[in-house]
Amino acid sequence: MTPVTTPQLQQTFRRRLLDGLAESIVAVGYRETTVADIVRRARTSRRTFYEHFAGKEECFVALLRDANAEMITQISAAVDPSTRWVTQVRQAIGAWIACAESQPGIVVSWIRDVPALGASGRDLQREMMAAFIRMVQTLSEADEWRAVRPEGVSRQLAILMLGGLRELIATTVEEGGRAGDITEVAVNATIALLAPPESLSLPS
Repeated sequence: MTPVTTPQLQQTFRRRLLDGLAESIVAVGYRETTVADIVRRARTSRRTFYEHFAGKEECFVALLRDANAEMITQISAAVDPSTRWVTQVRQAIGAWIACAESQPGIVVSWIRDVPALGASGRDLQREMMAAFIRMVQTLSEADEWRAVRPEGVSRQLAILMLGGLRELIATTVEEGGRAGDITEVAVNATIALLAPPESLSLPS
């Protein structure tokens, strides 16, 4: 008789498999990780793995979706909309970096391994970028932001900021540094990028 599993138990198995993949990415990288590695680290069976995912790639995509959703939640929760906009930038960057430091292997894998997935990777990148853009634009609707940037943060400006920060973190971690090493440059660059246009003194 096939044992009956509850939705809660199914969710527990799924979480263990995602955590197993995350651990393997940190240890040997996504490309060298096998389903056997994931199952071993998750302390479960191949049968359980294939009850949840069609293969390693599907598990990887699910891991990244969950990780990015959690990152957006933590960044949004860290920002106090009643504080000065520059303080909100520091709060958001601080939360982003804290998330990156808690899962450095996933951060690098997101940048380096997702493009190798082909069409599904491009779809995932667009999906996740859209989610981060929505977060940035939602945060910029606060009164403190409206006072300095009434038009809000455009999609193009958000992409420029997010892409730069993500690449800087990935490069720093790849080179053996900590994500926290780039805190000040990330905060200062973001403030400069999002500052009201009239506050900039550009040469004619």
